Amino acid sequence: MTDYAIGIDLGGTKIAGALVTRTGAIAAEERLPTQREEGVEAVVDRIAACIQRLRDRADGPIAGVGIGAAGMTDSRTGVVLLASNLLWFDVPLRDLILQRMGPDSAPRIDVDKDTNAAVLGELLFGAGRGTRHLFYATVGTGVGGGMVIDGRLYHGASEGASDLGHLVLEENGVLCGCGKRGCVETLASGPAIARQAQAALQQGRASRLSALPADSITAVEVVEAAQAGDVLALEIVAAAGRHLGAALAYYVDLNNPELIVIGGGVPTAAGELFMEPVRQAIAARALPPNARTARLSLPGLGKNAGEIGAAALVWHHLEG
Repeated sequence: MTDYAIGIDLGGTKIAGALVTRTGAIAAEERLPTQREEGVEAVVDRIAACIQRLRDRADGPIAGVGIGAAGMTDSRTGVVLLASNLLWFDVPLRDLILQRMGPDSAPRIDVDKDTNAAVLGELLFGAGRGTRHLFYATVGTGVGGGMVIDGRLYHGASEGASDLGHLVLEENGVLCGCGKRGCVETLASGPAIARQAQAALQQGRASRLSALPADSITAVEVVEAAQAGDVLALEIVAAAGRHLGAALAYYVDLNNPELIVIGGGVPTAAGELFMEPVRQAIAARALPPNARTARLSLPGLGKNAGEIGAAALVWHHLEG
């Protein structure tokens, strides 16, 4: 009989759940809209409903439930400290789920930030299999990270480790949502790429992007223009990659990883147009032996990466 972990990927628009085996295989899936505008209690009800539906579809025991939330999360208490996409502050998610479902709903419930779940998913089932020193960076609406050191997920003293997006690269740069200036997130994220394209067009730079309304250009459109050979778009995508690589070079020299997996909408869409500048920046800035050791890869998990990563929270803790 197969045993399962339930993985829940909690996002601003959808709650995605899956029954996941110890090998990372998906046995069943569920999707529900998040509908955050209805408030915390309603969202928690939907998460509990998703978990229950998956329990009902299981033909074997449930080892635990893992929940990956986009935002700052205290894995020790199961409290989502800050999730801007949900408009949540200090939400005791684990306790609320237990209240809905009862203490016998699962042997364990693990709640962590989504990038920590992602790095475990890659470690156990994706591009990071066989490694023990791994960093996962995600580049999309924001820039985040998760790290595995010597085979174990690392949270830091106050659960604040791996926040790659808020390393400062430009002392007097663009104001970031965190309150600092010149963070990686202001230079390499999807919104940063779009903003840089808008500014360049307003300065009169020639580009196929000029045919679009300048104030509504998206990172997706910039990446598409780059793939078509547009010079301005290529410059912007490459600059974003170099900024990310500059930040990752610090990590490479501090923690000497075997592998850096770079996921999220931007690298997935841009591929080597983004990844090669990252690689070059690491090579230029990190100590040569460390830079040579740190391989770069796109994620190895597909469309269910969020759910598989959340389930990996359970398997990682049980096997540790």
